Amino acid sequence: MERKKIKCVVWDLDNTLWSGVLSEGDDVKLRDNIKDIFKTLDKRGILMSVASKNNFDDAYKKLEEMGIADYFLYPQINWNPKSEGVKKISEELNLGLDSFAFVDDSPFEREEVLSANENILTIDAADIDKIPDMDCMIPRFITEDTVNRRMMYIADSKRKRDEQEFSGDNTEFLKRLNMRLTISPVTEHDLRRAYELTVRTHQLNSTGYTYSYEELEGFLTSDKHIFRIAQLTDKYGDYGKIGLILVENTDALRIKLLLMSCRVMSRGVGSAILIYLAKLAKKLNKPLFAEFRTTDRNRIMYITYKIMGFDELEDNDGDVLLQYTSEEEREYPDYLEVIES
Repeated sequence: MERKKIKCVVWDLDNTLWSGVLSEGDDVKLRDNIKDIFKTLDKRGILMSVASKNNFDDAYKKLEEMGIADYFLYPQINWNPKSEGVKKISEELNLGLDSFAFVDDSPFEREEVLSANENILTIDAADIDKIPDMDCMIPRFITEDTVNRRMMYIADSKRKRDEQEFSGDNTEFLKRLNMRLTISPVTEHDLRRAYELTVRTHQLNSTGYTYSYEELEGFLTSDKHIFRIAQLTDKYGDYGKIGLILVENTDALRIKLLLMSCRVMSRGVGSAILIYLAKLAKKLNKPLFAEFRTTDRNRIMYITYKIMGFDELEDNDGDVLLQYTSEEEREYPDYLEVIES
């Protein structure tokens, strides 16, 4: 099977990013051309982290001295198995391990990581210079969200820390975020990001459909479809374009695709979008249906549909059709300002 595009590269340190072994007192030197590789991957929206057996304070200080520490999200520098470190990084980023690559000079360490998840791409440190030219490292498009991805995750890390330290309930914390959700028609300018969302988003994807760029472009002028993109901001900054909505508009409204970035999983965005669609259906005086295709990762989307008043009409071997049957007049949560444009 063709490998999925890589979303995160996890690096070893000793004899990989740098020559020598730090804990043995070596005067380690940064690998030639590695900064250029970092810049290339960063511009492509590929996140990076570290899984290394070292003393954290010593290793991180060395990364700072080399001017590369800021590239690494949730670095795992300790004496635990590296497979545990890679798994921890994937949990913090909320990204599937099948979109990870792990780079290490040691065949043993690469095998140890691979044995814990056979879908991880392992790369010999001897092949580092080949990484930028690997097909799985080259996105079809580079968008504004792509270029800013690392900074968005850094802002999200700050949100998480503040949320963990907050002593009140979750709703009170959400109110303090000053979140603004904008739902607007997809424009030609948005198409590359819309395509990127369909190929990158699996966990919060109601059907798992992957449309080609050309198919998405066709929906811009279709009088039988409602095509919307959602953007979220809060006091910490911009989450970017984080959601996509495609609705077939005939004698009824039929949600063909509803997806959101995993970074907004706990922000109530899915419920807000469904309220938006329920209001739209009421305005147009049309019933509202939703297609749902069961995958091994999107059950939370099904639960969201059920909570928001959708009932299951049929289930054809995992292809589910739901209908919005709630009589309740639902309003957007008071912690979220929704702008319809």
